[in-house]
Amino acid sequence: MDEQLASHNVLSLVHGHPVALGAIWEDTPYRLLVVGSQLGDFDTLEYAWWLLRDREELHARGVTVRFVGIGAYPAGERFCAFTQMPRSWLFLDPEAKLHQALHLYRGLTLTPNGFLNLMLMCAGLGSPGTLGEVLRGYTGDRRAPALFAADELVVAPPLPPLRGRFFRAVGTDDHLRPLELATLRLRHMGEVLGHWSEYVTEHYLLTQRGGTFLWDRDGTQLYAHRDHGVLGFAAYPSRPLDFVAAALTNSPSHGPSQESHESASLG
Repeated sequence: MDEQLASHNVLSLVHGHPVALGAIWEDTPYRLLVVGSQLGDFDTLEYAWWLLRDREELHARGVTVRFVGIGAYPAGERFCAFTQMPRSWLFLDPEAKLHQALHLYRGLTLTPNGFLNLMLMCAGLGSPGTLGEVLRGYTGDRRAPALFAADELVVAPPLPPLRGRFFRAVGTDDHLRPLELATLRLRHMGEVLGHWSEYVTEHYLLTQRGGTFLWDRDGTQLYAHRDHGVLGFAAYPSRPLDFVAAALTNSPSHGPSQESHESASLG
């Protein structure tokens, strides 16, 4: 992480005031920064779900997670309440200034209406890979893990509450079953639509995409990914956090480092 990036301010949900990006980390060997889109966005909620699912493994590997999302304080509080993300993980960037500085994909700006632009991106316009990713939610994925344990209660209105074992009717527990990911996304959609005014305050930023960056304690970048469309938050959607183990294995402290996509410097 270069000095200019480290000095960039984000808003602390815990303390209620701006803090420098370089000052938000715990003293751990690795630092994972997720720069998300709007807090009320498919990508942001789904990425948070994966991070919380793998929280213990990330901790065991010595990875501090920090998540910067677009939104105001009420959106941040609602987001943490819904996802169960620790408030200490979440920082806010209401005007997406960090996104702009990192040259993250602005998304479609074809019309003056941010919501319409987002709907066009959901249909695949200016959003490569989105339609295939939507389809994967319905068809399943043998390369991806199952999302719901057999006894887990899955609440995704307007569907009735159901147990994770329901998905055994369409597949085994060793992979992502048909309709399973679509159900998780339906749950997220219900949350957002039910609290739209809390989550979304700047409609012109609805199409702004995010990125993922990983550094070691010395500031050496180990990985970077920039989103190029809706549901494009992961380079390998089947297992979105697999890059962590690969990057740590190839970090300077473990051996020769492989090239990690793109630089995360400002400028």
